[in-house]
Amino acid sequence: MFKVKNLVFKYPKNSDNTIKGIDFEIKQGEIFGFLGPSGAGKTTTQKILVKLLNYEMGEIHFDEKDLKSFNDAFYEEIGVCFEMPISFSKLTAMENLEFFQKLYKNHAEIQPLMERLGLWEDRNKLVGEYSKGMKIRLNLVRALLNKPKMLFLDEPTNGLDPKNSRIVKEIIREFAHNGGTVFLTSHIMSDVDELCDRVAFITDGKIAEIDSPRNLKIKYGKRTVTVEYKENNQTISKVFNMDEIKTEEFTQLIQNKEIETIHSGETTLEEIFIQVTGVKLHGED
Repeated sequence: MFKVKNLVFKYPKNSDNTIKGIDFEIKQGEIFGFLGPSGAGKTTTQKILVKLLNYEMGEIHFDEKDLKSFNDAFYEEIGVCFEMPISFSKLTAMENLEFFQKLYKNHAEIQPLMERLGLWEDRNKLVGEYSKGMKIRLNLVRALLNKPKMLFLDEPTNGLDPKNSRIVKEIIREFAHNGGTVFLTSHIMSDVDELCDRVAFITDGKIAEIDSPRNLKIKYGKRTVTVEYKENNQTISKVFNMDEIKTEEFTQLIQNKEIETIHSGETTLEEIFIQVTGVKLHGED
């Protein structure tokens, strides 16, 4: 869906490039995570891809066509859900959605989306009276109004309770399952791990890693198995190398001891984030 080659970008008032020659592809039907610390170039890259910023160096193709060749019809193809909800606070939710819907040729049904996200009963309430979580959910409805081919989602579950977060993730998965493509940025690594087919880590304007969460965990994790078992009313922990789990010692331990837990040395995306970027997650970009 997107092919980016040697993209370079510099803000007019900056002396250094913000984006320093990055390459990546986003396949159709893929949920692609784009991760990195504050100031690494995530938001800039997203703004370039949605044509809010113009780039001078590099190539970007959307649906096999040069991105620069698209006029405003490009926005018929995409839906954008920024982290900060965009709405008119003095209009009702329904008035907001009806206004935005008129900007597009293709129209999704509003009621099913609002019902699923728990907003239908409050459709005639002023958006200014909505909670943060309600505004975030309304933002997702707005992004889906034009039946887009591609969704850009920035922190789509940030500020949501577990129930509504689950609903939002189900909608994202269904969108991709039905052929849609998703560009996702988030600091909630569990969501990224759960949703994304592949992830890219950007740091200091350069792509440091691109792969599936599984492959990255294998690459950065330890090839160990830790067994915790009970002996003489104490919990004992023993670590085995992966090659050692075929040995008699491991087999005897599993068969003869009161096993409490068994863990592989698989790492987490959060640990990989810190390792690759050298920056700890702080929750907000």
